[in-house]
Amino acid sequence: MEAPLGEEAPAVAVAGTDGPSRGEELKASDEAVAFMSSIEPAELQRCVFPDSLVTVSEGGRDLGRFSVTVEFARRAQRPCMLLHAQSQGAIDGSPCGTTVTAYLTTDLEVLEEDYHEYVKLEGHSLDKRCYMMQHNGQMVIDKVTTVGEEVTKERVSYPASVLRGLVTEGSILLLMRLIALRKTVPEHMTFISFDQGLQIIHTTFSELGLKQLEVGGESVGVFGIERIAHSVENSPTTWQCYFLDDGHLASRVQVGSPVTMRLLQLPSQLEKGFEKIPLVWEEDMQMHSNFLDRKEELKAGHASYLRQHPAIRALISDFLQFLLLRKPDDVFQFAREYFLPFASHSPPESSLKASSF
Repeated sequence: MEAPLGEEAPAVAVAGTDGPSRGEELKASDEAVAFMSSIEPAELQRCVFPDSLVTVSEGGRDLGRFSVTVEFARRAQRPCMLLHAQSQGAIDGSPCGTTVTAYLTTDLEVLEEDYHEYVKLEGHSLDKRCYMMQHNGQMVIDKVTTVGEEVTKERVSYPASVLRGLVTEGSILLLMRLIALRKTVPEHMTFISFDQGLQIIHTTFSELGLKQLEVGGESVGVFGIERIAHSVENSPTTWQCYFLDDGHLASRVQVGSPVTMRLLQLPSQLEKGFEKIPLVWEEDMQMHSNFLDRKEELKAGHASYLRQHPAIRALISDFLQFLLLRKPDDVFQFAREYFLPFASHSPPESSLKASSF
């Protein structure tokens, strides 16, 4: 079974470097960079929906699940896209899975991404976690690999200037949705990405065209995209994905793998299976009573907390007075500078926490 979301390249980079020297000369094509800069807000709005597929063997045996969600979010006071993808299954009865959480700008630039992959074998386990984040004009990448009891930590960084046209595991999933909605792949769509050795490689996309695919007992037209991840040291790895007209992923397979991810039921069929009944809770006496009880409970709890922490009122009052005196144009920046001294009194936390499943 393939690593559900990641590249299959076991090479390991040297820990603590400023970025591998090999591959730094690689660049994305002008067509790829132009595609990313051409993305319109209306297109992104059409990409905000979940995907859910099953992972099956050649014989049709259910091996696991694959899901993707995309939504609008904010990161560091700027609008962005939040993508979360998860694949869970088993290899010969041993649990395995991959999780990706990515914050992306509206032109698919990576702000943060957390990638976690694991395989739990009897008496032996493999766990890989890779976290990347933009910081002071650099893309800083931390990778921790655990094999059994042995832990290897690596850190590399690249100047943002050499990463134009970068795509990662998270942004690739959203990129292919956008391509599928346009129903065309421009020629020379060559991006840059990272292999598992944290070296820069080329990733290319090409069009597979239209074909018919059976989903939920119906034959539907799907649009195909082929993705090839080239490698510094190994053979290229190829994925083929097919999408419905509305951008939903219908099938995904790594060429040469006996495993396929398939959509079992059309989104329209799922919607038909549930009759939407309007909820008028104000006219339901029990629900309205529960609402009023809960409302009073929350108000009492909030009032009690404020009585126990009188400093809150003083802090908010001082901030508002200072804000109205200065009347800054950028309220968010003003608030950040005002409250920054208080940060030293709080324990540091990771800016992106991995989900626990």
